[in-house]
Amino acid sequence: MRMSVFNYLADSCRSAPVDDYVHDVRELRDAGFDTIWTPQLQNEHDALMTMAIALREVDGVTLGSGVQPIQSRHPLVLAQAALTLSMLSGGRFRLGIGLTHRRVTEGSWGIPWDRPVQRLNEYLDGLLPLLAGERAEATGEIYTTRTHVALAGVAVPPVYVAALGPKLLQIAGRRTAGTITFMTGPRTLAEHVVPAIDAAAEEAGRRAEVIAALPVCVTDDVAGVRELAASKYAMYGNLPSYRSMLDREGAAGPEDIALIGDESTIAARLDEIAKTGVAEFSAHVFGPDERDRARTLTFLSSRR
Repeated sequence: MRMSVFNYLADSCRSAPVDDYVHDVRELRDAGFDTIWTPQLQNEHDALMTMAIALREVDGVTLGSGVQPIQSRHPLVLAQAALTLSMLSGGRFRLGIGLTHRRVTEGSWGIPWDRPVQRLNEYLDGLLPLLAGERAEATGEIYTTRTHVALAGVAVPPVYVAALGPKLLQIAGRRTAGTITFMTGPRTLAEHVVPAIDAAAEEAGRRAEVIAALPVCVTDDVAGVRELAASKYAMYGNLPSYRSMLDREGAAGPEDIALIGDESTIAARLDEIAKTGVAEFSAHVFGPDERDRARTLTFLSSRR
């Protein structure tokens, strides 16, 4: 099981958010991590542009969007951005996409969230040919993409779909490099996510993988950090898609899914996740102070 890091833009927002992100990417690379995933949240600065700067300034590391909401960018626009990131980095970019949540698309953007299966399929009908250097000829009810991107010799960025429900997992396994999950525990990974991805990929005669992201804190103050996790990740206990995964796991809240404890405890939890068939574990490192963060990164680096 590969080891990577999951880093919010907000984790690097100190005095100069873009420079701070570049600094953190360099620091994580120097700590031994070769892949970092960064999501795009609606109230933050642009993640793809920030990653472009980091990829230009920091070599030896791959960055991934984990994930980029599709409703705010037409397939052509996202393909242009992804190919540009791949071009300037020499292929060190991975594209994670997702449907985000109804409260975001309808509540903030005024864009319908309905027909998620059709929406994702039509989006991929346009996106995947463009990334592969081909012309897209996709006419749909939600997305129509009839064009091409004139870039030759650019490495095709692998596409991962944030999928939790069975139909979206089937699409991810059948059409993309796989799925990237967050706040999804080992039982749900083993019994639901990994089997669905594997079955869909096998049926399509291809391979796909699961990348599982979870909060991690190596600490001796388990009770205090559990309280921090309950507060810090509270929204994931309320969003319907994440709530359904927590319910599958039998978890009351995110604090029950986060990896919290000393080195031996976290090692056992990681071993449990590895046995589910997950290809990559991505850790969102958190904690009450910088000492816990440093301790966590040191331990995770030793597990690479």
